[in-house]
Amino acid sequence: MISFTVTAVVFGVVFLAELPDKTALAGLVLGTRYRASYVFAGVAAAFAVHVALAVAAGSVLTLLPQQLVQALTGVLFLGGAAVLLMKKDEDETEVRKPENQSFWKVSGAGFMLILVAEFGDLTQIMTANLAARYDDPLSVGIGAVLALWSVAAIGIVGGKALMRRVPLTLITKVAALLMLGLGLWSLWEAIAG
Repeated sequence: MISFTVTAVVFGVVFLAELPDKTALAGLVLGTRYRASYVFAGVAAAFAVHVALAVAAGSVLTLLPQQLVQALTGVLFLGGAAVLLMKKDEDETEVRKPENQSFWKVSGAGFMLILVAEFGDLTQIMTANLAARYDDPLSVGIGAVLALWSVAAIGIVGGKALMRRVPLTLITKVAALLMLGLGLWSLWEAIAG
């Protein structure tokens, strides 16, 4: 059964962490050059692969003692918050232009770009942490995938407008504060439990 609370928490954390990421900018670049639906198909497939890998890794962590998992999760969330706070502005990634506008060429370019760029990325690590923390792989997977797909859609379709209205530094700080809160809460539970 799906927990809407877990799904919503995961969605919020992953969404805010992914917005200032290089892949949102890459989606924006691809979306300005090619048909948006083709780009989204490739990007969405790559994100689904990443979430499946992250949830599987997080589910393995649930086999460890609960206090150890909570402490490890807390430390990793605090590390993620530090990474976000120390993050410098990233340049738009130049993407090699496919030779034509066919579905397979454009979606394949989007898939490969995200598959490579997101491997071991902060949001993938966060998703694994959340899967370990909540021990609810389906709810975590749905929340993470929907968040990543939402950011991809925003980047592909309306990225320029969002970036003009909401400063990336503000988005990054909100995501870092959420991660800091989750990290401290996990550490408190590890110590108190």
